[in-house]
Amino acid sequence: MLRRTFVTAAASMLVALGMFHPAEAEERFITVASTTSTQDSGLFDALLPAFTAKTGITVKVIAQGTGQALDTARRGDADVVFVHAKAQELKFLEDGFGVKRYPVMYNDFVVVGPKSDPAGIAGGKDVAAAFKAIAEKKAPFVSRGDKSGTHSAELKLWTAAGIDLPAVRGEWYREIGQGMGATLNTANAMVAYTLSDRGTWIAFANKGDLGIVVEGDKKLFNQYGVMLVNPTKIPTVKVDDGQAFIDWLISPEGQAMIAGYRIGDQQLFFPNADDPKA
Repeated sequence: MLRRTFVTAAASMLVALGMFHPAEAEERFITVASTTSTQDSGLFDALLPAFTAKTGITVKVIAQGTGQALDTARRGDADVVFVHAKAQELKFLEDGFGVKRYPVMYNDFVVVGPKSDPAGIAGGKDVAAAFKAIAEKKAPFVSRGDKSGTHSAELKLWTAAGIDLPAVRGEWYREIGQGMGATLNTANAMVAYTLSDRGTWIAFANKGDLGIVVEGDKKLFNQYGVMLVNPTKIPTVKVDDGQAFIDWLISPEGQAMIAGYRIGDQQLFFPNADDPKA
Protein backbone atom coordinates (compact mmCIF):
# COMPACT_ATOMS: atom_id res chain seq x y z
CA MET A 1 0.00 0.00 0.00
CA LEU A 2 2.82 2.39 0.90
CA ARG A 3 4.61 1.61 -2.37
CA ARG A 4 1.42 2.23 -4.42
CA THR A 5 0.89 5.54 -2.60
CA PHE A 6 4.47 6.54 -3.34
CA VAL A 7 4.19 5.70 -7.06
CA THR A 8 0.93 7.63 -7.37
CA ALA A 9 2.43 10.62 -5.62
CA ALA A 10 5.54 10.49 -7.80
CA ALA A 11 3.47 10.36 -10.99
CA SER A 12 1.38 13.31 -9.77
CA MET A 13 4.55 15.27 -9.12
CA LEU A 14 5.91 14.50 -12.60
CA VAL A 15 2.65 15.61 -14.21
CA ALA A 16 2.80 18.84 -12.24
CA LEU A 17 6.36 19.40 -13.41
CA GLY A 18 5.40 18.67 -17.04
CA MET A 19 7.74 15.68 -17.18
CA PHE A 20 5.15 12.92 -17.55
CA HIS A 21 2.71 12.81 -20.44
CA PRO A 22 0.23 9.92 -20.35
CA ALA A 23 -0.81 10.74 -23.94
CA GLU A 24 2.67 9.72 -25.11
CA ALA A 25 1.78 6.15 -24.26
CA GLU A 26 -1.24 6.43 -26.53
CA GLU A 27 0.43 7.60 -29.74
CA ARG A 28 -2.01 7.78 -32.63
CA PHE A 29 -0.66 5.85 -35.57
CA ILE A 30 -1.79 3.84 -38.54
CA THR A 31 0.00 1.19 -40.56
CA VAL A 32 0.02 1.60 -44.33
CA ALA A 33 1.05 -1.33 -46.54
CA SER A 34 2.31 0.33 -49.68
CA THR A 35 4.11 -0.36 -52.90
CA THR A 36 7.86 0.22 -52.72
CA SER A 37 7.75 3.06 -55.25
CA THR A 38 6.01 5.47 -52.86
CA GLN A 39 8.85 4.86 -50.41
CA ASP A 40 11.83 4.48 -52.76
CA SER A 41 10.91 7.59 -54.74
CA GLY A 42 10.97 9.73 -51.60
CA LEU A 43 7.29 10.65 -51.91
CA PHE A 44 6.36 9.47 -48.42
CA ASP A 45 9.26 11.45 -46.93
CA ALA A 46 7.65 14.54 -48.43
CA LEU A 47 4.00 13.76 -47.61
CA LEU A 48 3.88 12.05 -44.24
CA PRO A 49 5.37 14.77 -42.01
CA ALA A 50 2.77 17.22 -43.35
CA PHE A 51 -0.07 14.77 -42.64
CA THR A 52 1.20 14.08 -39.13
CA ALA A 53 1.62 17.78 -38.39
CA LYS A 54 -1.98 18.41 -39.47
CA THR A 55 -3.64 15.47 -37.72
CA GLY A 56 -1.31 14.19 -35.01
CA ILE A 57 -1.45 10.74 -36.66
CA THR A 58 1.84 9.00 -37.35
CA VAL A 59 2.03 6.74 -40.41
CA LYS A 60 4.07 3.56 -40.17
CA VAL A 61 4.85 2.23 -43.65
CA ILE A 62 5.36 -1.37 -44.70
CA ALA A 63 6.92 -1.00 -48.16
CA GLN A 64 6.35 -4.11 -50.29
CA GLY A 65 5.31 -5.14 -53.74
CA THR A 66 1.58 -4.64 -54.32
CA GLY A 67 0.72 -8.35 -54.01
CA GLN A 68 2.62 -8.62 -50.74
CA ALA A 69 1.06 -5.40 -49.44
CA LEU A 70 -2.44 -6.70 -50.12
CA ASP A 71 -1.55 -9.99 -48.40
CA THR A 72 -0.27 -8.03 -45.40
CA ALA A 73 -3.65 -6.31 -45.18
CA ARG A 74 -5.48 -9.62 -45.54
CA ARG A 75 -3.57 -10.90 -42.51
CA GLY A 76 -4.73 -7.91 -40.47
CA ASP A 77 -1.34 -6.21 -40.30
CA ALA A 78 -2.32 -2.93 -41.98
CA ASP A 79 -5.06 -0.32 -41.74
CA VAL A 80 -4.65 1.10 -45.25
CA VAL A 81 -3.21 -0.17 -48.54
CA PHE A 82 -1.71 2.22 -51.11
CA VAL A 83 -0.75 0.29 -54.23
CA HIS A 84 -0.70 0.26 -58.04
CA ALA A 85 -2.28 -2.77 -59.65
CA LYS A 86 -5.95 -2.05 -60.30
CA ALA A 87 -6.97 -5.64 -61.11
CA GLN A 88 -5.49 -6.84 -57.82
CA GLU A 89 -7.09 -3.94 -55.95
CA LEU A 90 -10.54 -4.74 -57.35
CA LYS A 91 -10.09 -8.41 -56.39
CA PHE A 92 -9.18 -7.26 -52.86
CA LEU A 93 -12.47 -5.34 -52.75
CA GLU A 94 -14.44 -8.20 -54.28
CA ASP A 95 -13.13 -10.53 -51.57
CA GLY A 96 -14.42 -8.11 -48.94
CA PHE A 97 -11.06 -6.98 -47.58
CA GLY A 98 -11.36 -3.35 -48.68
CA VAL A 99 -14.06 -0.76 -48.07
CA LYS A 100 -13.66 1.45 -51.15
CA ARG A 101 -10.93 2.16 -53.70
CA TYR A 102 -9.92 5.77 -54.27
CA PRO A 103 -7.67 6.82 -57.17
CA VAL A 104 -4.82 9.02 -55.95
CA MET A 105 -2.24 9.66 -58.67
CA TYR A 106 -0.47 8.22 -61.69
CA ASN A 107 2.83 8.18 -63.46
CA ASP A 108 4.22 5.66 -65.94
CA PHE A 109 6.59 2.77 -66.33
CA VAL A 110 9.77 2.99 -68.37
CA VAL A 111 11.97 0.31 -69.92
CA VAL A 112 15.50 0.81 -68.67
CA GLY A 113 18.54 -0.75 -70.29
CA PRO A 114 22.28 -0.48 -70.95
CA LYS A 115 23.69 2.06 -73.35
CA SER A 116 25.07 -0.80 -75.45
CA ASP A 117 21.41 -1.74 -76.16
CA PRO A 118 21.91 -5.37 -77.27
CA ALA A 119 18.23 -5.72 -78.24
CA GLY A 120 18.33 -2.61 -80.43
CA ILE A 121 15.23 -1.04 -78.86
CA ALA A 122 16.47 2.37 -77.70
CA GLY A 123 14.27 5.27 -78.71
CA GLY A 124 11.27 3.13 -79.52
CA LYS A 125 7.71 3.95 -78.48
CA ASP A 126 6.20 0.47 -78.93
CA VAL A 127 6.87 -1.40 -75.70
CA ALA A 128 5.41 -4.70 -76.99
CA ALA A 129 7.83 -4.64 -79.92
CA ALA A 130 10.67 -3.89 -77.51
CA PHE A 131 9.81 -6.85 -75.28
CA LYS A 132 9.57 -9.10 -78.33
CA ALA A 133 13.03 -8.02 -79.45
CA ILE A 134 14.48 -8.65 -75.97
CA ALA A 135 13.07 -12.19 -75.95
CA GLU A 136 14.15 -12.98 -79.52
CA LYS A 137 17.72 -11.80 -78.90
CA LYS A 138 17.80 -13.30 -75.40
CA ALA A 139 19.13 -10.02 -74.11
CA PRO A 140 19.60 -10.03 -70.31
CA PHE A 141 16.45 -8.93 -68.45
CA VAL A 142 15.90 -8.58 -64.70
CA SER A 143 12.40 -9.09 -63.32
CA ARG A 144 11.24 -8.14 -59.85
CA GLY A 145 9.42 -11.47 -59.67
CA ASP A 146 7.67 -10.40 -56.48
CA LYS A 147 3.98 -10.15 -57.45
CA SER A 148 4.25 -6.38 -57.24
CA GLY A 149 2.34 -3.93 -59.41
CA THR A 150 5.47 -3.52 -61.53
CA HIS A 151 5.90 -7.28 -61.87
CA SER A 152 2.22 -7.62 -62.84
CA ALA A 153 2.65 -4.89 -65.46
CA GLU A 154 5.76 -6.61 -66.82
CA LEU A 155 3.95 -9.93 -67.26
CA LYS A 156 1.15 -8.19 -69.14
CA LEU A 157 3.71 -6.64 -71.47
CA TRP A 158 5.20 -10.05 -72.35
CA THR A 159 1.69 -11.22 -73.18
CA ALA A 160 1.06 -8.09 -75.26
CA ALA A 161 4.25 -8.88 -77.16
CA GLY A 162 2.96 -12.37 -77.98
CA ILE A 163 5.68 -13.97 -75.88
CA ASP A 164 5.00 -17.20 -73.99
CA LEU A 165 7.41 -16.36 -71.20
CA PRO A 166 7.45 -19.77 -69.44
CA ALA A 167 8.30 -21.40 -72.76
CA VAL A 168 11.12 -19.07 -73.79
CA ARG A 169 12.70 -17.91 -70.56
CA GLY A 170 16.23 -19.08 -69.89
CA GLU A 171 19.45 -17.76 -68.41
CA TRP A 172 18.82 -14.40 -70.04
CA TYR A 173 15.72 -13.84 -67.81
CA ARG A 174 16.41 -13.45 -64.09
CA GLU A 175 13.77 -13.11 -61.37
CA ILE A 176 15.08 -11.77 -58.07
CA GLY A 177 11.97 -11.49 -55.87
CA GLN A 178 12.94 -8.06 -54.56
CA GLY A 179 11.89 -4.42 -54.74
CA MET A 180 12.54 -1.85 -57.42
CA GLY A 181 15.78 -0.47 -56.02
CA ALA A 182 17.37 -3.91 -55.77
CA THR A 183 16.11 -4.75 -59.26
CA LEU A 184 17.72 -1.65 -60.74
CA ASN A 185 20.97 -2.41 -58.93
CA THR A 186 20.93 -5.95 -60.33
CA ALA A 187 20.18 -4.70 -63.85
CA ASN A 188 23.09 -2.30 -63.54
CA ALA A 189 25.44 -5.08 -62.41
CA MET A 190 24.25 -7.49 -65.12
CA VAL A 191 24.13 -4.85 -67.91
CA ALA A 192 20.51 -5.85 -68.40
CA TYR A 193 17.08 -4.45 -69.20
CA THR A 194 14.29 -4.06 -66.67
CA LEU A 195 10.93 -2.36 -66.19
CA SER A 196 10.74 0.43 -63.60
CA ASP A 197 8.17 2.90 -62.41
CA ARG A 198 9.40 6.35 -63.42
CA GLY A 199 9.35 7.75 -59.88
CA THR A 200 11.80 5.19 -58.52
CA TRP A 201 13.97 5.51 -61.63
CA ILE A 202 14.26 9.28 -61.22
CA ALA A 203 15.14 8.92 -57.53
CA PHE A 204 17.57 6.03 -58.12
CA ALA A 205 21.14 7.18 -57.55
CA ASN A 206 23.12 4.20 -58.88
CA LYS A 207 22.14 4.49 -62.55
CA GLY A 208 25.59 3.54 -63.80
CA ASP A 209 25.41 2.59 -67.48
CA LEU A 210 21.60 2.37 -67.49
CA GLY A 211 19.21 4.76 -69.18
CA ILE A 212 15.62 4.89 -70.37
CA VAL A 213 15.35 3.06 -73.68
CA VAL A 214 11.56 2.90 -74.21
CA GLU A 215 8.89 5.27 -72.88
CA GLY A 216 5.66 6.95 -73.87
CA ASP A 217 3.53 3.93 -74.86
CA LYS A 218 0.03 4.10 -73.35
CA LYS A 219 0.55 0.51 -72.16
CA LEU A 220 3.05 1.93 -69.65
CA PHE A 221 0.43 3.98 -67.76
CA ASN A 222 0.70 3.41 -63.99
CA GLN A 223 -2.25 4.25 -61.71
CA TYR A 224 -2.14 4.27 -57.90
CA GLY A 225 -5.09 3.63 -55.59
CA VAL A 226 -5.70 3.66 -51.84
CA MET A 227 -8.14 1.61 -49.74
CA LEU A 228 -9.16 1.32 -46.12
CA VAL A 229 -9.01 -2.27 -44.90
CA ASN A 230 -12.51 -3.53 -44.09
CA PRO A 231 -13.08 -3.57 -40.30
CA THR A 232 -15.80 -6.19 -40.79
CA LYS A 233 -13.06 -8.58 -41.90
CA ILE A 234 -10.31 -7.16 -39.69
CA PRO A 235 -11.80 -5.73 -36.47
CA THR A 236 -8.47 -4.18 -35.39
CA VAL A 237 -8.47 -1.68 -38.27
CA LYS A 238 -8.17 1.93 -37.10
CA VAL A 239 -11.10 3.14 -39.15
CA ASP A 240 -11.24 6.83 -38.29
CA ASP A 241 -7.50 7.49 -38.51
CA GLY A 242 -7.09 5.34 -41.60
CA GLN A 243 -9.91 7.15 -43.38
CA ALA A 244 -8.41 10.48 -42.26
CA PHE A 245 -5.21 9.56 -44.13
CA ILE A 246 -7.15 8.62 -47.25
CA ASP A 247 -9.23 11.79 -47.09
CA TRP A 248 -6.07 13.88 -46.79
CA LEU A 249 -4.38 12.16 -49.75
CA ILE A 250 -7.32 12.94 -52.04
CA SER A 251 -7.95 16.42 -50.61
CA PRO A 252 -6.78 19.55 -52.45
CA GLU A 253 -3.92 19.86 -49.94
CA GLY A 254 -2.72 16.29 -50.39
CA GLN A 255 -3.11 16.39 -54.16
CA ALA A 256 -1.17 19.66 -54.35
CA MET A 257 1.68 18.16 -52.33
CA ILE A 258 1.81 15.13 -54.64
CA ALA A 259 1.93 17.42 -57.68
CA GLY A 260 4.62 19.53 -56.05
CA TYR A 261 6.96 16.66 -55.25
CA ARG A 262 9.91 16.88 -57.61
CA ILE A 263 13.48 15.75 -57.93
CA GLY A 264 15.34 18.51 -59.71
CA ASP A 265 12.89 19.79 -62.30
CA GLN A 266 11.11 16.45 -62.75
CA GLN A 267 7.62 15.82 -61.40
CA LEU A 268 7.35 12.20 -60.27
CA PHE A 269 3.58 11.74 -59.73
CA PHE A 270 0.46 13.37 -61.13
CA PRO A 271 -2.63 13.62 -58.88
CA ASN A 272 -5.95 12.44 -60.31
CA ALA A 273 -8.24 11.76 -57.34
CA ASP A 274 -11.03 13.52 -59.23
CA ASP A 275 -10.94 11.03 -62.14
CA PRO A 276 -13.78 8.50 -61.58
CA LYS A 277 -12.37 6.18 -64.26
CA ALA A 278 -8.87 5.96 -62.79
